[in-house]
Amino acid sequence: MNIIFKTIVGSQAYGTNTVGSDTDHKGVYIQPVRELVGFGYKEQIEVSKDECYYEVRRFLQLLQSANPTMLELLFMPEDCIIEKHPAFDLILQNRDKFLTKKCLHSFGGYAVAQIKKAKGLDKKMNWEKDKMVRKSLMDFCFIYQNGKTLPLESFLSENNLEEKHCGLVNLAHFKDCYAFYYDASKQLGYRGIMAENGDNVRLSSVPIGEKDLTILYFNKEGYSSHCKDFVQYTDWLKNRNTQRYVDIESHGQQIDGKNLLHCQRLLDMALEIAEQKTIIVRRPNAQDLLKIRRGEIDLERFMEKAEADILKLNSYFEKSDLPDDVDKDFVNELLLGVRSKVA
Repeated sequence: MNIIFKTIVGSQAYGTNTVGSDTDHKGVYIQPVRELVGFGYKEQIEVSKDECYYEVRRFLQLLQSANPTMLELLFMPEDCIIEKHPAFDLILQNRDKFLTKKCLHSFGGYAVAQIKKAKGLDKKMNWEKDKMVRKSLMDFCFIYQNGKTLPLESFLSENNLEEKHCGLVNLAHFKDCYAFYYDASKQLGYRGIMAENGDNVRLSSVPIGEKDLTILYFNKEGYSSHCKDFVQYTDWLKNRNTQRYVDIESHGQQIDGKNLLHCQRLLDMALEIAEQKTIIVRRPNAQDLLKIRRGEIDLERFMEKAEADILKLNSYFEKSDLPDDVDKDFVNELLLGVRSKVA
């Protein structure tokens, strides 16, 4: 692999690294012409989860699309650069030409998407409040009474009834609704409502002449959805990186602190591209970003500021004289020039 550029990336480059942060590397390489024209072309080589390299043609393609990670490689702090061939200087000398209005969507759009996810009620990190407790089938059963519905357990409690002496019978044409009987004598052998380890209510044989008390509705779809969510949630809890999830001050929930840190970082960088036509990789507000990661923020205020930044971002890019796109002929000539320096 003929490497023409290798650098440290990620939190070490941003200045937001913490104790235990990984050291990630990215770089660019050039393949020999023989491999390019044959079947040996590889546009990307992943050495490990922390080290990845891009063939120069693929690298330039990603730069054209305003890929944030690739664009950052053009503006790396000197203390992060491990290796640099003179051929890569040709790209660096033209780095400004890769800053276009596409950055609004690549930087800003990604940040917006992450913020929306963080605000979402179904974000797994916010499930602690209402979905971490495994609910029983009976939590999804309701009784019809006097023109209203009430939870089954409330109905049983108010009427001093025991679940094990209840009996249910199917009602034709009433989906998930059942005639509800109660065996006050405790001699009729009703089977109760909740089957052990079952995903449905339990039915009973009711003698002819017995009178039902009411109608029970079982929200089967709701119960099924809850079971799936709970399995997903418990699997996620086992596999998540717990160090990333932090409590938010005065908010009573957890967020992915690293996720929100990058949301703010991307918004800030997008604004700098629109205003200053540059990318500042080493973040001057690194300490503020680390506070976000640690959860030392007012979440509502953070969201309000983010939304304001998004509006500002759209306005700045609209007024900016950045080009709409990168000139394809320029990129092609640049690619040929870089290859010729190594050949």
